[in-house]
Amino acid sequence: MCDPVTIGIGMAVASAGSQVMGQRQQAKTQAKVQANASAAERQRYLQEVSSMRTQQGQEEIAAAQRIQESTRKAREARATARVSAGEAGVAGLSVDALISDLTREEANYRFANTQQTQMNDVNRSLQLRDAGLGFTNNTLRINRPIEKPDYLGAALGGAQTGLSTYSTLKQ
Repeated sequence: MCDPVTIGIGMAVASAGSQVMGQRQQAKTQAKVQANASAAERQRYLQEVSSMRTQQGQEEIAAAQRIQESTRKAREARATARVSAGEAGVAGLSVDALISDLTREEANYRFANTQQTQMNDVNRSLQLRDAGLGFTNNTLRINRPIEKPDYLGAALGGAQTGLSTYSTLKQ
């Protein structure tokens, strides 16, 4: 049989080595989990931004179509007004005022539509900024520092195990 000192030292070394290996494995696993979570967060963020940009593009197309339609209707209204005035034998400042009024209404509509598009763009910029801040915060939350193996703690724990084994075997 081995003497208690050798067994105590062996237990101390085995205990310390086991603790360090466990801590290393735990750190390695945590790093892998963080890398996977970071990749998932990055993908989520990119999809969110892509969705916002797609919606923005669709809104801009819809706004352009509305303006185009209002321009067409305004031209038709002006043409109808001119023809009606000509058939009724009306001419002069009153016809010009009517045409100017129709043109002013079209311009007001265009301005309101453009202003709404600009406000949507400001809102979307704020949403994109918030999404970026959320991505940063989530990434920081995911990637907390990983504890390194505690060699001193493992050595002290191993020494305590070794001394305990030694004292038990000595008795």
